[in-house]
Amino acid sequence: MERRINKLLRCLQLEYVLVWVMPLFLVVLYEAGILAEGVYAGDARMDYILQTVGVLLTIVLIPLSLRLFSLSLVKHVKRLSLPDALISYRRWNEIRAGILLVPVLVNLSFYYLTLNNTGVLCAMMALLASLFCVPTRKRMLDELDLVREENEDPAL
Repeated sequence: MERRINKLLRCLQLEYVLVWVMPLFLVVLYEAGILAEGVYAGDARMDYILQTVGVLLTIVLIPLSLRLFSLSLVKHVKRLSLPDALISYRRWNEIRAGILLVPVLVNLSFYYLTLNNTGVLCAMMALLASLFCVPTRKRMLDELDLVREENEDPAL
């Protein structure tokens, strides 16, 4: 079981790194001129629409991702057997990372389309929120209730 936990932790850490690498890749694509930059730079109406959508996505998806994971842990994952709990834990972590990645990529794209700094600020807020989701062994064991209270050794 220890091997499965270590494998799960490595997968979660790789997926977390991808949450930070994908926006960097998008920035490289825009900065290299592969994707069109400033398409809606002079269009005030489109600028307003895109920035409003970006801000609303950020406002809704950041708290949703953090709270949804917490509720799923309490109501679903902790009730499962350990092998099923590990699978479900990974799935919910992937969902949370995906939900946080949406406002990052959308707002970065909106920034490059409109050249309005609001997109960068919203993308940075979502990336900062992802710091609350850094997958560590201690966090995973705590969230799955696999740690004894008295000496913090794994209860495996």
